[in-house]
Amino acid sequence: MLDRQCSKSSCQREAVATLTYVYADSMAVVGPLAPVKSPHGFDLCADHADRLSAPLGWQVVRHQTLGNAG
Repeated sequence: MLDRQCSKSSCQREAVATLTYVYADSMAVVGPLAPVKSPHGFDLCADHADRLSAPLGWQVVRHQTLGNAG
């Protein structure tokens, strides 16, 4: 595990997703935890990643990795 904490203030949970913004397209993009911490990304725990909402007029894009079934 990469052992990073959620970027939300006062949250001590382990980060599982990375949030980035695409300002030109008014998008908030949530995907799997980036392998390297970026100054332009925000690491989020599962709860904060699931509850993320965007400002009016923006869209949230969620990228998920699929595990092996079976």
